[in-house]
Amino acid sequence: MQRLFRAFALLLVSFLGVGLFASNSFSADENSRFDALKRFSQVLDIVERYYVEETPRKELVDGALKGMLQELDPHSTLLSTEEFKEMQESSAGEFFGIGVEITRENNQLTVVTPIEDTPAYKAGMKAGDIILTVSGHPTMDMTLQEAVSHIRGPKGSTVELTILHKNAQEPLTIKVKRDTIPLVSVKSRELEPGYYWIRITRFNERTTEELLDALKKASAKAPIKGIVLDLRNNPGGLLDQAISVADVFLDKGTIVSMRGRQNDTTREFTAKPQSTDVKAPVVVLVNAGSASASEIVAGALGDQKRALLVGERTFGKGSVQNVIPLSDGSGLKLTIALYYTPSGRSIQAEGIQPDLEIPFEVPAEKTTNHLLMLREKDLSRHLEKGTSSANGQPEAGKPLPEAQEFLDQDNQLRMGLQFVKTLPKLRDIR
Repeated sequence: MQRLFRAFALLLVSFLGVGLFASNSFSADENSRFDALKRFSQVLDIVERYYVEETPRKELVDGALKGMLQELDPHSTLLSTEEFKEMQESSAGEFFGIGVEITRENNQLTVVTPIEDTPAYKAGMKAGDIILTVSGHPTMDMTLQEAVSHIRGPKGSTVELTILHKNAQEPLTIKVKRDTIPLVSVKSRELEPGYYWIRITRFNERTTEELLDALKKASAKAPIKGIVLDLRNNPGGLLDQAISVADVFLDKGTIVSMRGRQNDTTREFTAKPQSTDVKAPVVVLVNAGSASASEIVAGALGDQKRALLVGERTFGKGSVQNVIPLSDGSGLKLTIALYYTPSGRSIQAEGIQPDLEIPFEVPAEKTTNHLLMLREKDLSRHLEKGTSSANGQPEAGKPLPEAQEFLDQDNQLRMGLQFVKTLPKLRDIR
């Protein structure tokens, strides 16, 4: 009986030893994780007990989560219920604000670009501006999403911003009236017979649809001879829209690839033949305000030799964010991958270098001294130069009258038009 008991005790000890060994092995693997969580719990408990003001636990945890995400990169953040709703409205193409895309660069709230025809654009805000305060509140300690929430507001209300222009010595305080940020993301204009300027201001849910509508209206007049695709000061937007826009100009090959830690974040997107594909020569205009989705389009068309890139180096945002809804109505905006152009380039923090670097030149102010600018056209009864052909149509090779002033104000666009007209000849030479 005593031997049986001793054998049972040894067997029990052996089982306990195996269990203890397995437990120790598990602890070794998970040790750092549980230690970190234990430390967080301890700090949370100390703050709740001893901080000078009583603070709700949810507020403390939300702050901790925001701090954690903010340390990862400038684009990952926790979105409150209201911020998550605002982001959805923005992607749908309409919201109230001043119309400026911002980011955090060198721990400063920096303007990526003002959206065209918005209050920010009209107030003179420019890519590269640093926003120092919003309504008197310093932006140094604000998260990116907090800054967005402070800048947005009801239509007709005013926000006061202290900004520092690039290369300026002193900051400037401006008041900007909030308004509805326009739904339209695509503009077009005929520059010369058959040659079109197509401007994409951002990539929202209707961008590809608007682009196809513009192309349909243009081709209904006469065959399209060339397109200057203007992506300057385009802050980006939806990835799927960037892919479908690029696909309008491509019929095969890679558009963009994504590479992340997880298998489902590593993908490659390719172009396919479509009845709506555009075959005309294309020149793409880019600058430092061209970011994210606009860099995907420019990179795809440039790498595939489908378009000539003209302008200035782009912003360099080569990361992909996923917005994940959480159970309480809030959201998590998390960087999940980097994207790569068809040639395998990552443009993160580097940007895309155009084929032809042409800086934008601010148009010279019109002189008021007409005596110094006297020309034939200023003389009374001067002969008019014909601007139409015999059939009443605009003269080939000459800008349309309504486009002339538009071209006069934009040296990059003028060069883009000249290059798109010569691209077919260059291809023939090759």
